[in-house]
Amino acid sequence: MKIVDLVATPIAIPTEAPLRHSRGVHPGRFQRNIIELFTDEGIVGLGEVGGGDKRAMLKNVKRRITGEDPFHVERIRQKILRPFYYRSIAEIYSAVEIACLDIQGKALGRPVSDLIGGRLRDQIPCSAYLFYRYDQNNSDPVETPRQMAEHLRELVERYGFQSAKLKGGVFPPEQEIAACYAIREAMGSDFSIRIDPNGIWSTGTAIIAAKNLEDCNLEYLEDPTWGIAGMARVHQKTKTPLATNMCVTAFDDFPQAIAMNAVDIILADVYYWEGITGVSHLGRLCETFRLGLSMHSGTEFGITLAAMLHVASCLPNLTHDIDAHYHHLVDDVIIGGKLKYTNGKMSVPDSPGLGVEIDQAKLKCYANYYEDHGDYYANFHADERRPQWIPVHPAF
Repeated sequence: MKIVDLVATPIAIPTEAPLRHSRGVHPGRFQRNIIELFTDEGIVGLGEVGGGDKRAMLKNVKRRITGEDPFHVERIRQKILRPFYYRSIAEIYSAVEIACLDIQGKALGRPVSDLIGGRLRDQIPCSAYLFYRYDQNNSDPVETPRQMAEHLRELVERYGFQSAKLKGGVFPPEQEIAACYAIREAMGSDFSIRIDPNGIWSTGTAIIAAKNLEDCNLEYLEDPTWGIAGMARVHQKTKTPLATNMCVTAFDDFPQAIAMNAVDIILADVYYWEGITGVSHLGRLCETFRLGLSMHSGTEFGITLAAMLHVASCLPNLTHDIDAHYHHLVDDVIIGGKLKYTNGKMSVPDSPGLGVEIDQAKLKCYANYYEDHGDYYANFHADERRPQWIPVHPAF
């Protein structure tokens, strides 16, 4: 079997509301690049990668992998990921690897989870991802601690979540700390709470915030400040576990993080950590050093979410509910529409490969939607409601 073509299509899908974060706003839509990897035997593998328009880069990748066997992922890894020691394109390799594993599973009649060791669980618990929101259409704004607690209550009633993560770094720390306590009061002592300021707090602010949050009994505090050294300093000053998907995002970061005792939990990402197989390797590292393990969310659509569910199902040491932005989407580009939550969990697809297929009519529809609305990554997540605002690091 040989790879004969790669087609990349940038698309955008609306979200329920504009979602705010420390560097700007997702302006009422998420955008991804959908990859279709064609073989000479008629099997098509699906992949997906985020950010802005990746067509030019993927066109160059296509030239490198045409003629390769999709079962030879290590050779493909070397051709995509390793050409230049000073430039990592892990996300591009990862998208291609996902498509190759989809092809392998379809060729063998087995789900991707069977190709990476076999699943240990059939359902994956997911965390409610909370954003401060602007109003849009029929959606009310979410800004105050009370509004955030009410918003979460609605999500729990709708999806059954047992944990939640607040995307912070938008308002002053004291307001976001108050939101955590409002959530604790609303949801009770057994509900798991996390907050992620995306590294925007200074180290001093992060230490003070961590102290003030200790009575909230957080599951973990994610990236309260920037860098391994800053995280290590905060780690010394709080009993709350620290998690990261910002300062430990590649295998090269691991030795320093361990040596400095900087974090307790790694949030894996199939794009940061070199694909599905890379996350499997990360899981073994975390098990070796007794670190907690969960999964990061990056505005994924159903193809990536399926990949996340497959790899999560095979990790013996998945110690925390995985993150998912997915409930903010109003639709998906896969046949059958959005994957479903049941009691806060998602089932791992059982069909061969990833277990999802492209709805070609929706692919065309959301490709047109992308072209009509433009690439907001190219505009640096600009906040049109605050035209003079720019992100400042650290902000607090």
